[in-house]
Amino acid sequence: MGNLVAIVGRPNVGKSTLFNRLTKTRHAIVSDQAGTTRDRQYGKSEWIGREFSVVDTGGWVVNSDDIFEEEIRKQVTLATDEADVILFVVDVPNGVTDLDQAVAGILRRTKKPVVLVANKTDTNDLIYSAAEFYSLGLGDPYCISAATGSGTGDLLDYVVSLFPKEAKEEVDDNIPRFAVVGRPNAGKSSLVNAFIGEERNIVTDIAGTTRDSIYTRYNKFGFDFYLVDTAGIRRKNKVSEDLEYYSVMRSIRSIENSDVCILMIDATRGIESQDLNIFQLIQRNNKSLVVVVNKWDLVEEKTSVVMKEFEYAIRQRMAPFDDFPIIFASALTKQRIFKVLETAKDVFLSRKARVSTAKLNEEMLPLIEAYPPPSIKGKYIKIKYCMQLPNTQIPSFVFYANLPQYVKEPYKRFLENKIRERWNFCGTPINIFIRQK
Repeated sequence: MGNLVAIVGRPNVGKSTLFNRLTKTRHAIVSDQAGTTRDRQYGKSEWIGREFSVVDTGGWVVNSDDIFEEEIRKQVTLATDEADVILFVVDVPNGVTDLDQAVAGILRRTKKPVVLVANKTDTNDLIYSAAEFYSLGLGDPYCISAATGSGTGDLLDYVVSLFPKEAKEEVDDNIPRFAVVGRPNAGKSSLVNAFIGEERNIVTDIAGTTRDSIYTRYNKFGFDFYLVDTAGIRRKNKVSEDLEYYSVMRSIRSIENSDVCILMIDATRGIESQDLNIFQLIQRNNKSLVVVVNKWDLVEEKTSVVMKEFEYAIRQRMAPFDDFPIIFASALTKQRIFKVLETAKDVFLSRKARVSTAKLNEEMLPLIEAYPPPSIKGKYIKIKYCMQLPNTQIPSFVFYANLPQYVKEPYKRFLENKIRERWNFCGTPINIFIRQK
């Protein structure tokens, strides 16, 4: 299982700066105003050969005093439920605040490892001041400066040492792994139960009632695959809370552990921003995609026009990647359930598909000749040869050019579209590389 590290703490202690440092990106918007991290931050990081995901919970705070503490409490509880290691960030110049105390109170009760990160220790004097954070009862503070990066190496060494020992689930690599993901109540469990044909997941009308995390080997009717079920135990009192938080955080693990994601969309609600968040997670992880529009039995007019419009709307929202299958189904009446499995299986096969080098060059070179990359500063770009790279996670094609740095995104997209027109890579992302010949 991928390891998950959550960053928690009150606003403006430098959570986003630390996030950017760990994931080597500038994703999070960093400014000096409290509460400016809006996007739910998710990124990948790697240290001494261990890969892990980082989630910055800062995006969840609604900025107003009375619900402020409540919101932070929610974030922290969510982090303690889902993450393997929690980084609790405090800032030394400000010292211990009431909010820090409140957060520490929750963290002292958790069984998960908590690392106290004393940020903004840019000078030696400040390192001495960090001693007051011992009062939080969470052990040694790790003094770092997220802005300059000092101290982050030691911190990461420690974090990686805390990860649970890799318990390898015995999973056969040639058998596809499907994850059913989607917003709460889109019908994920009902679909899984319709596949398995037994009430393996408890399905109720309360959103968010799925129990354990499951790899189910499914082997009947000529299908053979693993189902990765999004789960996690949800305590009863959580159900009333805002579930939208949880769905993205919950999906991270199942998406990372799958080959093909079956994204469920509720036909009665249309596409919502939450669906797009999950879609972006699937894309960032380079997973294949099948979209299932569930509860189709509840839609009044089921004409082909309505279907076409719905389909068009979905592809529009998810552009530029729009080459994926969309199935209108109903988990309840089991309508088109097998179609979902067949499609997921086809998508998995196209993920593994190979195009012979001879065939690729024969089809692509005349096209490139007819529509060459636009010349830049009077330099003509020539692409003379292409091939598909062996043993890659997703189909990856390399085009050898004399001036690879001048081939821009739009042209790569053109090449990708032409490959998709000629060979079936429906539902699967494709990499296009331009290299020096």
